[in-house]
Amino acid sequence: MRRHLWKIAAVLAIVLAVAGYFRYWWVFGTGVKAGELNYVVHKGVLFKTYEGKMIQTGVRSQAGTLQSFEFLFSVEHDAVAQQLMANSGKQFNLHYREYLAALPWRGHSKYVVDSIVSMQEVNR
Repeated sequence: MRRHLWKIAAVLAIVLAVAGYFRYWWVFGTGVKAGELNYVVHKGVLFKTYEGKMIQTGVRSQAGTLQSFEFLFSVEHDAVAQQLMANSGKQFNLHYREYLAALPWRGHSKYVVDSIVSMQEVNR
């Protein structure tokens, strides 16, 4: 009976490890988003992470109201976050990775920006 219990526990541990990998570490998608950078902040209680918001161009109608596209993201590298903080309000193309769920030390968002593709001034 004990031998069967160990086998069941081993299979359960493997299933949980695989599910955890796919939920938290497997990259679901990658891409580039373009828009005007609103802000990037360094915040957190236990894990300090960089969090940002970018307003994408265009508007969409949702239930009869106009609403701008917002891209909420976390930033992986300090150097990228510092460059974004120094250039708030400019137009950016940001490369990101999408995960199925967020981890506290990776950020509050499931979208994690890992590099800046391009940056330009906003013409108004």
